[in-house]
Amino acid sequence: MDTPETREYIAGKGRVRNFTTNLAHKTIDMRGFLSISLLLLAGSIIAQEPDSLIARIAFGSCGHEDQPQPILDTVLKHHPDLFIFLGDNIYGDTKDMQVLRDKYAQLGAKPEFQRLKAGTRLLATWDDHDYGWNDAGRHYPFKAESKQIFLDFWEEPAGSDRFNHPGIYHSYMFEGLGRRLQLILLDNRTFRDNLRSYKGELKGDGRFFYTLDYYPHETPDSTLLGEEQWKWLEQELCKPADLRIIGSGTQFGISYNGYEAWANFPHERQRMLNLIRQTGANGVLFLTGDVHYGEISKLESPGLYPIYDITASGITSTWSFATPNTNRIEGPVMDNHFGLLTIDWSDPDPTISMEIYDIRNNQRVEYQVRLSELRSGKSGGN
Repeated sequence: MDTPETREYIAGKGRVRNFTTNLAHKTIDMRGFLSISLLLLAGSIIAQEPDSLIARIAFGSCGHEDQPQPILDTVLKHHPDLFIFLGDNIYGDTKDMQVLRDKYAQLGAKPEFQRLKAGTRLLATWDDHDYGWNDAGRHYPFKAESKQIFLDFWEEPAGSDRFNHPGIYHSYMFEGLGRRLQLILLDNRTFRDNLRSYKGELKGDGRFFYTLDYYPHETPDSTLLGEEQWKWLEQELCKPADLRIIGSGTQFGISYNGYEAWANFPHERQRMLNLIRQTGANGVLFLTGDVHYGEISKLESPGLYPIYDITASGITSTWSFATPNTNRIEGPVMDNHFGLLTIDWSDPDPTISMEIYDIRNNQRVEYQVRLSELRSGKSGGN
């Protein structure tokens, strides 16, 4: 039931976050909020503002609560309409739920986090460390408790569909300028089967100069998303939208590298590509995290437009090397960084700019595609 206590308004570049009758502790920005029509979609109230639509989406992952996060202040210099936390938002790694709460509280108390929260809208999904345990999947014994802590910290509206199903997968639809932008946040932890340990299958392969942890599953009964989430995702991809952004805690578009990624579940990744093709879902691209460096990958599949995967994974974390990735077209960026997606809706064929900025606010990566290139039978980008 929709009440003033449970509404969530999304109105182009304006925002009214978690609107309640108790307004003292909520952030309300009514700019441009002059002509609004409401419709019910995906369990959320979506407000239409005909003359605007969110156009700047910042994103990142892998921020340790014990460390300063000055990159969040750098984000604000770009005035994003949204910031998406893509997982490893804290490093919980515990089976003590009070420890998990305390680590979220550490993040929430950071002045730079508070400034980001005051300056733009925050959305989030999780990866393994904030889920609760390194590389954990469906067998993590405290996933229900961890979910509630996640929802509490990110101030999930009381009427959210996230309360109605296991896991934290969720979607948002933004509408304006006669177009729709869909944002889908996946849960790649709650339903995921155990990873398959590497046992020397590629011994002597010169590409891998480091210790491999995992090897791809070879049977189709292994799952990453789980059947319930797959059914939900199919329904989401059938909804009309011009651009669809899918957020995943782990990388989607890379080649196998022996670490966690969709490449360890090749049947699941192919199922995703098949689903995009079968539903006719144009305009799909991925935002991902996890690996402690930034890059853009381009995944080609017969009969489907290129699937781009923009990875931003370095709020505080870094890594000493980038793994081999035959699908990499930009990067890697090894410094602390964040990603920025900018859509020029003023053009009849909107330009989508994919950027990565480092801690010094230097643009390290820029890659552009036209929306028309994210259509079956299309390829390109520069």
